[in-house]
This record gives sequence, structure tokens and C-alpha cells, in this order.
Amino acid sequence: MSAQDQVAGRLRVAVAAPLSEENCALIKELEPRIDLVVDQALLPPMRWPADFAGDPSWQRTPVQQRAYEAAIDSADALYGIPDVDPAALARAVRANPRLRWVHTMAAGGGGQVKAAELSSDELYRVQFTTSAGVHGHPLAEFAVFGVLAGAKNLPRLNRQQRHHEWSGRWMMRQVSEQTVLVLGLGGIGRIVAAKLHALGATVIGTSRTDVSVAGVSTVVRPDRIVEVAPTVDAVVNTLPGTTATEHLISKRFFDALRPGACLVNVGRGSVVDEAALTDALDSGRVGFAALDVFENEPLSAHSPLWDHENVLVSPHTAALNAMEDRRIAELFAANATRLLDGHSLLNRVNTVEFY
Repeated sequence: MSAQDQVAGRLRVAVAAPLSEENCALIKELEPRIDLVVDQALLPPMRWPADFAGDPSWQRTPVQQRAYEAAIDSADALYGIPDVDPAALARAVRANPRLRWVHTMAAGGGGQVKAAELSSDELYRVQFTTSAGVHGHPLAEFAVFGVLAGAKNLPRLNRQQRHHEWSGRWMMRQVSEQTVLVLGLGGIGRIVAAKLHALGATVIGTSRTDVSVAGVSTVVRPDRIVEVAPTVDAVVNTLPGTTATEHLISKRFFDALRPGACLVNVGRGSVVDEAALTDALDSGRVGFAALDVFENEPLSAHSPLWDHENVLVSPHTAALNAMEDRRIAELFAANATRLLDGHSLLNRVNTVEFY
């Protein structure tokens, strides 16, 4: 914070992303020491909850753009990356020496910070936080849905219904008898593990550190997933997209996987080598894949994943929930309180690996 506001014990926050009047009031109620700078006329209309980029057809006039940037340049903290644009973030950091904190709307906001290509001094001066954890329960429900869909052979059921085919009966797999590998035991991974454990599954988790997580029977390092691949019936990825996690789920992993296993991805698309996944689906090594994220989004119309009968494509929408905007506002207010009281911020971006 600036020296003046540190003395006053207040935090000047510019709202750089769409935020409803209701949630503006909520933030000020939860942390009365915030001075919120917001002009709804300068923010793009949202087409749906958590649409922080807003309607792409909406544009500011030159006068409005100058007013928007002036508000940003007057603040100690930003609610959102300006226009969800790394270049606009870089401009804001460099134009405003009093800026000390930027909260990103995405759980994986580290990627946007990395794309801003800030200097080491700028990354040291400004703290960046994400909305990690806000999306945990919706994503965990999609993950459980994917594991269940794989166990119950949803593609076959859909195919037979489409063809009006009453086949002979077959045995469906039981999640309670399965072993599921959860990649990543952060906020999302822990909720996924708890829900799968509640269904009776045996859960193996991955972590780079020694942790003990309720509902997880075994924790392995990420570099050991090929070793455990032959023992698992389903895999759920919750990992962020970093240099260390890129194509962690590779051909080598798929080749070791128990035939017919299910893959669910609610983390980042870059974690899965999609070419290797396609081969694994064609060979039957992967029996079903429920994918909410992809290496490149939107998913190309030419991607073979669209038409693969054992793939469920979700357009990065599993996290969307009517309460998401409110939960992000609550998280922001809680972090503002921590900043004002001299405590470390929640969900701070690692500015080495950017997650």
C-alpha cells in the first residue's frame, strides 16, 4: 500500500473486472476499510456468471478508456486483471508505482501473470492472487460425474439408446471397487478425493511434498505416476498448467495404464498430451474420457476428440456456478482484510512456476 493509505489504514481498490452492485456492496460490508473505485459504465456487460471478459462486441470510447485507466492507476489494489489482458496488466503495473496487489478471477491466473512478462522487480513489488478454491465443488462434481460415466459405460448407453437397441445385459463397474488416481491434492484435488472416497473408491493422490489428506490412501510424487498407472481404473487431473506439468500425462503414462481406464480432466489441458490420448482411446487403453479443458481452446473443429464415441467434450464450463461471482468477492474481501492486517495473502501466485 502507499504510505498515505498505510497510515490511514485503508485500501483503495479499483474494480477492473465486471462486478455487480450487489457484490460491490458485499465487499464493502465484509471489509469496511476498502475504498472501492468502480464505474459500471466502464465495465463490459457479462453474458453469464463469471464472464469477466464480458461481451466482446462492447467497446469503451476513448474518453471511457482514459477514465478506466485513470482509476486503475490510482489504486493500491485491483479487483481483476484489466480486460483479462496480460498487456493491460503490464501497463497497469508500470504506470502505477503504488499498486501492491492484483487479484485474478481465474483459479489458474498465474498463466495470465506470466504472459504479462513483468520484470523480477515488478513481480516482487506486486502480489498476485488467484480465485483457487472457489471452483472446487463444481469441478469435483464434474470429476465424479466423469468417473461414474466411465464406470457405467455412458458411451455404450448413449449409442444403444440412439439406435433403439435393447441389448443383452452386461456387468457395470462399481466406483466403490475402483482405484482412482487424483493428480494434484490442492483445493480441487482434495475435494475430488473426498467425494470419491465417500463413494467407496480407493484414492491415490500426487503431491510434490509429504502430505496426509483425508480419504487418500497413498500419496506419490508426480514423477511416479507411471509406476502406479497399471493399478488404477480412473485418473482425474486437477493440476495447473506449468512447465513442470506440461504433458505429464503422456504416451508413456497411457502405455502403462490399465486397459479401459477412465480419464477426467478438470485441471489444465496442457497436462494431457492430446495426440497420445487420441491414440490411447483408439487402442482402448483409455475406455472413456470426460474432458472439460484442452491444450488449445476453443477446441479445433478438426480435433478427433469431437467425434470419438468414447469422449465427452465439455467447453470449459464445469466450474461455472451461479454463486461463483459472490464467492470470488468473498475471497477478495478476506484477502483484503489479511493485507490490511499485515498477514500473508491466500492463493498467492508462485512467480517462478506461475501457478
